Amino acid sequence: MRGAWPVDVIRTAEHAAMKGRPEGVLMQRAAAALAAECVAELRSVYAAPVAILVGAGDNGGDALFAGARLAARGAAVTAVLLAPERAHAAGLAALRAAGGRAVRTGADATAAVRGARLVLDGIVGIGGSGGLRPGAAELVGAITGTVVAVDLPSGVDADTGAVDGEAVRADLTVTFGGLKTGLLVGAGAEHAGEVRLIDIGLGLPEPDIRVLEHADVRALVPVPGPRDDKYTRGVVGVAAGSGTYPGAGVLCTGSAVRGGAGMVRYAGSAADQVRARWPEVVVSEGRPSEAGRVQAWVVGPGMGTDDAAAELLRDVLAQDVPVLVDADGLTLLAEEPDLVRRRTAPTVLTPHDREFERIAGPVGADRVGAARRAAAALGVTMLLKGNATVVAEPGGAVWVNPTGSPWLATAGSGDVLSGLGGALLAGGLEPGTAAALAAYLHGLAGRIAADGATTTAAGVLDAMPAAFRTLR
Repeated sequence: MRGAWPVDVIRTAEHAAMKGRPEGVLMQRAAAALAAECVAELRSVYAAPVAILVGAGDNGGDALFAGARLAARGAAVTAVLLAPERAHAAGLAALRAAGGRAVRTGADATAAVRGARLVLDGIVGIGGSGGLRPGAAELVGAITGTVVAVDLPSGVDADTGAVDGEAVRADLTVTFGGLKTGLLVGAGAEHAGEVRLIDIGLGLPEPDIRVLEHADVRALVPVPGPRDDKYTRGVVGVAAGSGTYPGAGVLCTGSAVRGGAGMVRYAGSAADQVRARWPEVVVSEGRPSEAGRVQAWVVGPGMGTDDAAAELLRDVLAQDVPVLVDADGLTLLAEEPDLVRRRTAPTVLTPHDREFERIAGPVGADRVGAARRAAAALGVTMLLKGNATVVAEPGGAVWVNPTGSPWLATAGSGDVLSGLGGALLAGGLEPGTAAALAAYLHGLAGRIAADGATTTAAGVLDAMPAAFRTLR
């Protein structure tokens, strides 16, 4: 499992790591790794035109020392000094000694940036705030080659991923010591491109943010044993769908079936369609509380927002088992939030941004902070959907999902996620873990289903077995 940390924690670890070591040793480690990544991007280094956008401070120093290593290998390196009087002196001297050149902003700088096969973004580091200044933004706009960001794309907030103004859009971000939260969420994730983490020997504490990897998911997903039966594997109830939106019930129920539940009970208004598509599902014609024993419920997708749907939601939330609420259930919950506040059993909410706003106010630029605040205020596990889905528990634990895909932005995709999450809850997982695993597997299924082309929610559902097989 990977982790991510806020800037103040990274800074503290850097200061601790520098004690008792020669000055600049961490910078040299970072520069060596950065240069190696640039070589891999360039492939052919000799005479390759490289431009370095150099701001003040250590971030510019990392870029300059990396540039010196590239120049020593024969690259034609030009450093553009955005703050000449505050450029890292030792790094600049090393670049010049290796055969690189330095220019100030102007026509020569613009020409160097425009003609470069690779541009190193060393404008500002993790201590920066706000968007790029006009001169830097103009140079960034002239880039035509591959962009490699040093630690963090300039203009991105390291803690939140917020972009307030112009910012660098990197093809690759080489980050040092530990992942920064802003590389994983919101606009920051979009600007970072591929992120490669370089270990420079920081002693970091337990992570502020958790990022699941394939091995973690493989170890956590419930697998039936020789003594399991349909009941021990988990029974999940689904209250979804309606006469207007029967497909939501079919997709959500099917995802619970394929998500590993031993049995699925359905209690909703699309019984005929569910029964026709999923004959293994036990369909109840009564209230959810009369459907029989379950270990978890999913409620909300496509069930409508009328009085009957509101009563259905209350009936489900009154049961002393974990409940996942999505879609129409969230809209109804916004009118009666105490339904979840007073629950003692776990609740998982799975809103997109507009649904979140109805329940907890605007998401804003800090997606992790918003999810945390809502989880604490409502006493729920909050799964905030987005380009990088955030899962926050009321106790403070947070996951950021790395498998999201734009292809999942399609009608019914959330219904598939809900059914999968319900199946994992019924399998006995803690709510935060179940939600994080559901987001991971849902994203994986979306990638498999799309395979570079468009897909549908039904396609994502059909790809779920393949997503589970990749774990084995």
